[in-house]
Amino acid sequence: MMKKLFVSAGLVAALVCAAPAAWAQNQNTGGQAFLKKAIEGNLAEVEMGKLAQQKGNSDGVKSFGKTLEQDHSNANQKAMSLAKDMGMTPPTEPNRKQKADYNRLSKLSGDKFDREFARHMVTDHKQDIKEFQKEAKKTNERPASFANDTLPTLQKHLDMAQQLEGKGKTTGSR
Repeated sequence: MMKKLFVSAGLVAALVCAAPAAWAQNQNTGGQAFLKKAIEGNLAEVEMGKLAQQKGNSDGVKSFGKTLEQDHSNANQKAMSLAKDMGMTPPTEPNRKQKADYNRLSKLSGDKFDREFARHMVTDHKQDIKEFQKEAKKTNERPASFANDTLPTLQKHLDMAQQLEGKGKTTGSR
């Protein structure tokens, strides 16, 4: 009986000691998944920004493209540094869907490019903001701090994209 008690106590002690490590590992894994997506998104936005500067019909789209390129390059430097500090190998290119979106938009020109680009940026930044808000609520996690620091820039981009999207609509279609 005493032997079973010691074995049980040993198991409980091992679980109590292992639980925080497992929890921390789980938190770290979640943070790494978020960072992977954030880095892919930043890489995609930099490329989209360059595309907007090349193909944009309006000065507003070209200007927004430059803002995207600069802001997402800066955010990506921070995300890449954090990823390396966390021991992960950061992605080096956008994901498959992001590449497909780029390819689709790259085939457009003129006002059609501007409209589709603005529409895509509104949708994309709304989704990004949701994901960054979710990550920012997590505690004791460095990616949460990155997410919280990046949210104002994403909101600024959404506001700019919505203004561009509004300008692309005719007054009769509002």
